[in-house]
Amino acid sequence: MIRVSSIFSRMLQLFSRAEFERAVMEHRAERDARGFTCWGQFVAMLFCQLGRAHSLREICGGLRSSEGKLKHLGITAPARLTLGP
Repeated sequence: MIRVSSIFSRMLQLFSRAEFERAVMEHRAERDARGFTCWGQFVAMLFCQLGRAHSLREICGGLRSSEGKLKHLGITAPARLTLGP
């Protein structure tokens, strides 16, 4: 069987989720987080870079359009206020 994967999927495969979570725990990066994880932020920012998004609306819209695929990553599409500063 021929398996086809997107560039986004291939980029995510370069990062070990276990190592990522270990670094998050080591640096206590999620100590004040409420619902939106560091992994979710990382996936959103990677999506932004690969999709050449120029605004939060573009990022959130793109993530919402791929929400079925994002569930496999364990995240949901964030709101604009969640991604904003």
